[in-house]
Order: sequence, then structure tokens, then C-alpha cells
Amino acid sequence: MDLYGWLVVAHVSVVIVALMAHGVSMFAMLRLRSETDRGRIGAILDLSSSSLTVAGIGLLAAIVLGIAAAIVGGHFSRFWPWASIVVLIVVIGAMTPLAAAPMSRVRHALGLAVPGDRIGQTAGDAGTDAELTAALAGIRPALPAAIGVAGIVVLVWLMRAKPF
Repeated sequence: MDLYGWLVVAHVSVVIVALMAHGVSMFAMLRLRSETDRGRIGAILDLSSSSLTVAGIGLLAAIVLGIAAAIVGGHFSRFWPWASIVVLIVVIGAMTPLAAAPMSRVRHALGLAVPGDRIGQTAGDAGTDAELTAALAGIRPALPAAIGVAGIVVLVWLMRAKPF
């Protein structure tokens, strides 16, 4: 197998790992909708945060490997790799306000640190039960999950079909 083939295998493998890790956060979002115990909510949020760290590293590695494969394979003269990059940007851009922002509101309501807080900065006081209930009600996992799955389908199609 030549370098291009190994880059594609590495790219797909890292994508699978990143998606598995990201799936943990998706299921955490689904579980939070029915959870009321603050301790359990905090544990679920910790698990989600840890899994997103792995997913983020995997996504970064997948992007680098995908770009390397496209360069080695001579695909950047075609439109499909550029379309893949646009799809990825749109999916990430949609998931941040639809998934990450509501999860951060729940973290705030529990008095937990939120991604983007300065290191060493105190998280703040926990909110009231009403604030936590409102934050949990703001979690709507169906739309970000649908966007994520649709994005995966389009990316797989672009990579496999190389339509343009």
C-alpha cells in the first residue's frame, strides 16, 4: 500500500475514534434530560467533557490526516475536498450553539467550570433548583444529533463518491 492508502486508513481510523468519543457526549446529553440529582448530573457532565477532549484531539488529527491524504492523492484540484471542509465547518458551527451552549448553561447552574474559563478561575456559585431545571430544559439533543448524523453521511458520501 502506498502513502496515500495509509493516510486514508489512518484518517478513517481516527475519525472512528473521534466519533466514538463524541457519541459519549451525545448520549450524556440524552441522559441529562431525565436526571435530577445534582451529583449524577455533575458526573455525567464530567464524562461528557472528558469524552469531548478525546473527540477534539481525534477531530484535529483527522483533519490533518485528511488534508495530507488529499494533498498526496492530488485531490485538492477537485471540488469535493473543499466541500468536505465546508460541511465540517457548518456542522461544527451548528453544534456549538445547539449542543455546547446548553451544556455550558447546565454546568453554570451546578457551579462547575465551563470550557473557556480561565485556568484557576473559580467556577462560581451553584444556581437554584429552578435555574438548574431551566438549564436542563434547554437541552434538546435531537437537532444536534440529526445535524451530526447528516454531516457524517454527507462526508462519507463525498469521500467515497468523490463526485466533483
